[in-house]
Amino acid sequence: MTEPTFAQFETTARAQGFDEVIERQWAPDTWLDTHSHAFDVSARVVDGEFWLTVGDQVRHLQIGDRFELDAGVPHAERYGPQGARYWVARRHRPGAQPG
Repeated sequence: MTEPTFAQFETTARAQGFDEVIERQWAPDTWLDTHSHAFDVSARVVDGEFWLTVGDQVRHLQIGDRFELDAGVPHAERYGPQGARYWVARRHRPGAQPG
């Protein structure tokens, strides 16, 4: 099975109601303290690795892994020594506020 392209990821995400699809890249060893967003997220890691902490659960995400977060969910991110790059689809909710 071939890996999906960004265009395929975007087409699928938009069909699922996501209104913004972008690529994010993070520098090596970047830490983001606990925060939340006013949008739902569906993403796929395409390079590097990072650790996503939601509550007491920590997920180690690597190339090919997917993750989802609902709007307002507090989480923290720690990127690996090579940084990370992922494709992310966002679904903005009217009136949603970061947590």
